[in-house]
Amino acid sequence: MTHENINSFVGACVDPGNICLLFGLCSKGSLQDILENDEIKLDWMFKMALVHDLINGMAHLHSTLVHSHGSLTSANCLVDSRWVLKIAGFGLHAFRTSSTGMEQNEYAHYRDMLWTSPELLRLNRSQRPAAGTQKGDVYSFAIVLQEVIYRALPYFVIEKVIDSTAARPFRPRIPSTGSGADQSVMVAKMKECWAEDPNHRPSFSVLKQFLRKLNKGRKTNIMDNMIAKLEKYASNLEDVVSQRTAQLMEEKKKTDSLLYRMLPRVVAEELKSGHSADAELYDQVTVYFSDIVDFTVICSASTPMQVVQVLNDLYTRFDAVIEAHDVYKVETIGDAYMLVSGLPHRNEHHVAVVAEVSLCLQFAVKDFRFRHLPERRMRLRIGIHTGPCAAGVVGQTMPRYCLFGDTVNVASRMESTGEACKIHLSESSAKALMLYPKYVIEKRGEIEVKGKGCVTTYWLTAKIPEP
Repeated sequence: MTHENINSFVGACVDPGNICLLFGLCSKGSLQDILENDEIKLDWMFKMALVHDLINGMAHLHSTLVHSHGSLTSANCLVDSRWVLKIAGFGLHAFRTSSTGMEQNEYAHYRDMLWTSPELLRLNRSQRPAAGTQKGDVYSFAIVLQEVIYRALPYFVIEKVIDSTAARPFRPRIPSTGSGADQSVMVAKMKECWAEDPNHRPSFSVLKQFLRKLNKGRKTNIMDNMIAKLEKYASNLEDVVSQRTAQLMEEKKKTDSLLYRMLPRVVAEELKSGHSADAELYDQVTVYFSDIVDFTVICSASTPMQVVQVLNDLYTRFDAVIEAHDVYKVETIGDAYMLVSGLPHRNEHHVAVVAEVSLCLQFAVKDFRFRHLPERRMRLRIGIHTGPCAAGVVGQTMPRYCLFGDTVNVASRMESTGEACKIHLSESSAKALMLYPKYVIEKRGEIEVKGKGCVTTYWLTAKIPEP
């Protein structure tokens, strides 16, 4: 039974109740699996190579003591890693019968009959020869050939196939679409193979000769066919790779853009490279806090969707403003908007940068109007503080870049103790900003700040325009 188109039998476990048969591995699966996989494209040469292997294997099988297959289906035609078709599922019928531990369901029972010849279907199951007949194998081959040519299972009614009184034997439907000359010849031979009278069906040795004539003596080798295809597509392979690479880079840019909006670029690059983004201590940074004056009153006069709409409109405008400055947007919580300058990119002019951003944001809200409350004017309360703080990534699921330290708390107090439409500065921020004469600063005086007692604070009122 050694043949390139016969799946080799390795051995069997014959323990009662645990009958196992071991055959050679065919890594591509069954012919049926391949035909049902739309991702695998099969041209005519490819299909004929598989049919050629099937005919060769069956011709050899019929010449051995096995004599006939008996259950030839596309599921019993296996394909190895070299795309060579090998016939399986033949012989050892006593083992196969005794290993059938469960009754088949109705669908599986009738599906297995799709490849069985009419003369065998008309016999009782107990009367059918376990190994089938050679003419029955030719009929089964015709059904498999129909599957290969049209890539469709032979769905037909078993009772109609069994009916011998019909004027015309019932067989799988053949599409009426046009086909090439070789396909028309193969379809005619397929009809001959599923003839009602078994004596009118050709043997596999005759089919072997027929296929040789159809191929005009050429050897049908699937590997040669694949190599030819590779040579054909080699010329445009570079263009395809270039196009796919460009698409990949475009998607990578979109992903990176989204990531850089969630985390600072430096931190994101560290995480992408597989390194941990360790927390860092910064000697001096300037933190900005702002919120919307009378936000609670606005919420009470608005639906939740209207509140979301207002905040999205406002902070989209804010985001457009800060893009032109060296600041990092830490987070927004409700109506609170938090910025920082001086980290993660260390910037010695951080206090001036935040002062500039504060004035720009204050100007940006002057003409802002609520869509559902057009008569109400948007007013901000802004607080700024300068000092040391630590910053780092917190968490792995939805990681966030967070700031820690008393500087954050004081900046928040500057905002909460400030006044509408004013920029409130802590003493440290005011002293640092005094190094930049173009900013106009007014002393507010001493105020009570929770956790700090009485502190002196200032107002940032304007910026002197450059001459």
